[in-house]
Amino acid sequence: MTVLADHVTGPPDGRPAPGRRARGGRRRSRAGRTMRGGGLAHAVLVLAVLVSAFPFYWTVVAASRSNADLARVPPALLPGPHLMRNFEAVVEEADIGRALVNSLIVSGSITLGTVLCSTLAGFAFAKLRFRGRGALLAVTVGTMMIPPQLGVIPLFMLIAELQWVNQLQAVVLPGLVSAFGVFFMRQYLAQSLPDELIEAARVDGASPARIFWSIVVPVARPGMAVLGLLTFMAAWNDFFWPVVALSSSEPTVQVALRQLGGGYVNDQSVIMAGTLLGTLPVLLVFGLLGRQIVGGIMQGAVKG
Repeated sequence: MTVLADHVTGPPDGRPAPGRRARGGRRRSRAGRTMRGGGLAHAVLVLAVLVSAFPFYWTVVAASRSNADLARVPPALLPGPHLMRNFEAVVEEADIGRALVNSLIVSGSITLGTVLCSTLAGFAFAKLRFRGRGALLAVTVGTMMIPPQLGVIPLFMLIAELQWVNQLQAVVLPGLVSAFGVFFMRQYLAQSLPDELIEAARVDGASPARIFWSIVVPVARPGMAVLGLLTFMAAWNDFFWPVVALSSSEPTVQVALRQLGGGYVNDQSVIMAGTLLGTLPVLLVFGLLGRQIVGGIMQGAVKG
């Protein structure tokens, strides 16, 4: 019985048994290896970064080369000296300056409207109690299953009746709110916004507008940053509706890019130079919102 008791409780001096200490040490060392990561994990991450960054690097290389350099086999893999000349060709062949301004106006307006309206609607669906809330949310989500191409003809008839053809508001107003944005912010606020904060604000006499601006917006800021980035990229890269509603005199970037590289043989280097100019604002927006996005991810990880 004494030997069995010593085996169960450990040595009388309070130190852990050798077997238990070894098993605990192995668990701790295994956990440490999991947290630090190994060489294979770093190799996979480096490979993923290289594969993801190579298209942008190739755009830079192609934009700085001539069309003859791109036709060689094997092609050049280092940037060349023709970047500024290709930029000048882009400005000559397409009104890229006006297109950049128009795209900034359209994408910025759509992003601000979508983020604000989606946050308001998401807060209402997540935290407010009213009749028909579930049915309205189901209808909103159901509109995501309708192909947008089905609404092009009636939407064009509407803007033609309003005499908005070839005007930027014809592209801005249809995109000021999206069903995806409403659903996204509803899910985010349902998980991140405690009901106790709202009840405490109501007890203190705060109005719904004060609750939204002082409580909801600070909590929803990471989600708003993610939605803003996704919306800006979608609006910036949209081609189908702007090419229908706008003409070559009021183009966005995507509409202006189709005018590049004309002729019997397409000048791929000029097309790539225009693509590079159209990509830089998206990278700038990501740089501005990247900290909010990473902060939201880390905040969710800590809460989880």
